[in-house]
Amino acid sequence: MRRITIDPITRLEGHGKIEIFLDEQGEVANTYFQIPELRGFERFCVGRPVEEMPLLTNRICGVCPEAHHMAAAKAADAVYGVDPPSAAKKLRELLYMGFYFTDHTTHFYALGGPDFVMGPDAPVAERNILGVIHKVGLEIGGKVIQARKYGHTIVEMLGGRKVHPCTSIPGGVTKGLTEEERVEIEKMGRWGIEFAQFSLQLFEDMVLGNPFYLDLIVGDIYTHRTHYIGLVDEQNRVNFYEGLVSVVDPNGKRLGKYAPDEYTDWIAERVEPWTYLKFPYLKKVGWKGFVDGEDSGVYAATPLSRLNAADGMATPLAQAEYEKFYETLGGKPVHQRLATHWARLIELLYSAERLVELATDPEITSPDIHTVPTKTPTEGVGIVEAPRGTLTHHYWTDEKGLVTKANIIVGTTNNNDPICMSLKKAAQGLITKGVTVDQGILNMVEMAFRAYDPCFSCATHSLPGRMPLVVNFRDPEGNVTRTVKREANI
Repeated sequence: MRRITIDPITRLEGHGKIEIFLDEQGEVANTYFQIPELRGFERFCVGRPVEEMPLLTNRICGVCPEAHHMAAAKAADAVYGVDPPSAAKKLRELLYMGFYFTDHTTHFYALGGPDFVMGPDAPVAERNILGVIHKVGLEIGGKVIQARKYGHTIVEMLGGRKVHPCTSIPGGVTKGLTEEERVEIEKMGRWGIEFAQFSLQLFEDMVLGNPFYLDLIVGDIYTHRTHYIGLVDEQNRVNFYEGLVSVVDPNGKRLGKYAPDEYTDWIAERVEPWTYLKFPYLKKVGWKGFVDGEDSGVYAATPLSRLNAADGMATPLAQAEYEKFYETLGGKPVHQRLATHWARLIELLYSAERLVELATDPEITSPDIHTVPTKTPTEGVGIVEAPRGTLTHHYWTDEKGLVTKANIIVGTTNNNDPICMSLKKAAQGLITKGVTVDQGILNMVEMAFRAYDPCFSCATHSLPGRMPLVVNFRDPEGNVTRTVKREANI
């Protein structure tokens, strides 16, 4: 059996490889998505004061620390049974919109976009952000840099640092917003709305206007009929910071909604021996394997999933794009995974609009930003929507507030099942008997996971025990002369 290895995989956060096995006829027999890195933040949290979790867990990732900061803060609120003042919640969400705006901009232009702007079979040296800027022009490159600068400025202004914010504490935040800062943030937000609209137009011109790309998006190679989850507000509209998690089946039927402290009624986790990523599935449906359909508990949690799980967007311009999205792609739900890039841009517009809404809210400069916790700490769950999927933090503490146990389910973990399925289906559709497997073909396989915008530093976990290890000794010619193995002890 022939093996094709893509190692390392590119344009993502973290490390991983893809193993593709071909049968004797040259067809893909199986594909394995392996994540060899190991973190273990759930163990790091044990013994620490729960009020430190918003600071400690945001070190999980330098790409999405704000997501862990917010989920941890909400979990800490729940541990103490304290409800932050309205202004504090709005300040947290305002910070979060600045983060979302930056993160979605980064993925579209630097990680996912090069496959469409440059082409999936463009030379590796050109298939990156520098190639994109060279093709679309320095002016657009300048706008991308400006967008990221504004987002980081908002995070620093509200969170204390551009990376790893430190403002949220149980019961609220440590810093309010001055009128001068509010005016500056509003100005940046209004610029952001124009940038998001520009990005959507760029996508329409360069991607939807290209018959090859459009066929790639709507074709079967990157399509999966799974369940979807996403946070929604009381009107079942997309929300990133607060609400209930909506669950819909492959036909778009809502199976229900759950509150943070109900997530264990809906989500179960399992492991496989070939990766450190866990595999969540819908407990109410059950695990049937890596397969599509209504009877399979496989679900996705992505920008596309959030749109599928909701009834609309909460801001007018994003709602108009939401309607255009489904009208163009034939109605809800949309199962074509490359359409996630389009959904991400709709969310980019929503984040900018929502940022302006919050910046112009009369309450945003209120000094009432903290409720002092008075209850004995116990257990709590916090959920937000990270850019790459639903993020759950669950902490158990003793009566002193020291963490005794922690469970973290990140967006990429939620998407592990469909990522594996998407890679296998893409490999089977692209690598067939007689096909010359070149770098363009392998990159199109990688495009299957890039749609999910995975963050593997956030997602890697392990059951208690030893990390397996393989050491190969080679002679000067590169031949393996000796192998020493340490098996996992789990």
